[in-house]
Amino acid sequence: MKLYKALAITAAGSLFMGAAQAETYKIGITQNNVGVDSYQTTYEQAFIEAAEANPDVEVVVMDAGGDVARQIQQMEDLIQQNVDAIIIWPTNGQAVIPAVRKAAQEDIPVIVTNSNIAEEGFDFVASFSGPDNITQGRRSAEIMCDKFTEMGIEDEAQIVQITGQPGYTTAIERAQGFEDRLPEVCPDVTLMETQPGDWNREKSQTVMEAFLVKYDDIDGVYAGDDNMGVGALNAAKAAGRDGIIFVGATNFAVGYEAMDRGEYWGSIYQSPVDDAEAALQTAIDVLNGEDVPFLNYFDTPKITQDNMDEFSKPVF
Repeated sequence: MKLYKALAITAAGSLFMGAAQAETYKIGITQNNVGVDSYQTTYEQAFIEAAEANPDVEVVVMDAGGDVARQIQQMEDLIQQNVDAIIIWPTNGQAVIPAVRKAAQEDIPVIVTNSNIAEEGFDFVASFSGPDNITQGRRSAEIMCDKFTEMGIEDEAQIVQITGQPGYTTAIERAQGFEDRLPEVCPDVTLMETQPGDWNREKSQTVMEAFLVKYDDIDGVYAGDDNMGVGALNAAKAAGRDGIIFVGATNFAVGYEAMDRGEYWGSIYQSPVDDAEAALQTAIDVLNGEDVPFLNYFDTPKITQDNMDEFSKPVF
């Protein structure tokens, strides 16, 4: 557990001896798995920096390390510490619902960040702050279809999909958005198989190696994030399989670099800094009694080789 406290008195405030200090909110966060990829590492750094910059916020920062049981225990710990609000990046959208419900019953507002919990738990959540993952999946399908149409293979293309961790809401929603949208825009494209890559580049490379052995003809790969997409790209390069269109989501630096080399076609631009700052601000807004939408999305636009110059290289 890491405790960060930001308490400061402004020069103007120090002139008024009797002025009441603003209330300091104690906000706890339990994250999914900081060490699994650079997005989550950057998110944590940005969250801490945002808290340190706010004199009215004290944060307790925890990481579940991808362990559902550990995250549930961290929720219990934060409830016992009587924090003012809890931010949770769920390890599993279904399994954490009882812990989220308990926090709500203790009148501690819960803000879900980045990846939502299952719908059954919505009654116990003050707000969700993060990307619209279904829209991301839909936009990735559009990117892939547009490229196939440009190539003239939209009536015959065959693709495979590599998803994130099973049971993880982001993985489920991005796959859902992609699978729902692709038949709408490119009805003759065939999705041959889907396998999980668990957000891991090395595992995704292994998954893609198996796809390459099994299928002689693969025109495209959709990966739930660029970390996995680049793993798949590495497998294809090692096997000498050229001409495959790679599309991801959450544009990592490695994805951006591969796009710049002309090896990776497109992705969805998403900032972990925006993600972290939005989560903290949502919690503060809820505690201040402001009107906060239940689904508090930030925008995640399409990025391809054609428009990548409009975007800065990701820092993660």
